[in-house]
Amino acid sequence: MNEQIYFRQIPAGPMANYVYLLGDHSKREAFIVDPAWDVAGLLDLLDKDGIRLAGVLATHYHPDHVGGSIFGMSIEGLSRLMELRPVPVHVNRHEADGLKQVTGLEESDLVRHDGGDLLKVGDVPIELLHTPGHTPGSQCFLVDDRLVSGDTLFIQGCGRVDLPGADPEEMYYTLTRRLAKVPDHVELYPGHNYAADIKSTLGKERKTNPYLQISSLEDWLRTMGH
Repeated sequence: MNEQIYFRQIPAGPMANYVYLLGDHSKREAFIVDPAWDVAGLLDLLDKDGIRLAGVLATHYHPDHVGGSIFGMSIEGLSRLMELRPVPVHVNRHEADGLKQVTGLEESDLVRHDGGDLLKVGDVPIELLHTPGHTPGSQCFLVDDRLVSGDTLFIQGCGRVDLPGADPEEMYYTLTRRLAKVPDHVELYPGHNYAADIKSTLGKERKTNPYLQISSLEDWLRTMGH
């Protein structure tokens, strides 16, 4: 692994979320991926590590990842972060309106992206992969040999396709085509801790994840109840 990359995987909240800190050690700056549940705690971690917050990467707009109300809970997230330490929020353009609706952020808070865009944190490049299915603008982040996958791909699972905005057909094409370019050796870091392991690899998931074993769209839709 590249020693220049600052990377922390942080368990967060009662829904088994993961938040990630992703940055450049030498330049002392980082992005937070999906800041939710304990915003001040995340900022404290950065401060203790001597790292400046440069921005936010949002995988998708669900409140357990960016804050808002869900299942009768009010979850702290982006709106709180913008009060404490306002920074640009990088979001896929297909997700931006949903993100504003859920979090109350303004358009001026957001930077809208297309799939394939490259961002840099310090000198570390991050590729933004548009991976629709769970939501229209779900995105994964490829940095060096790590893929931060949000709720698109889990260890031994994948994101739900029965929620508003989900599209089971798009999810099938995301898993079988859009993520196919990510090499086998790349480590997988999902948006939730739903497995015994905290990370996997794309190669291992391709061999063992049942959702990656389905060979046709027709079989996939049947499996997903559509």
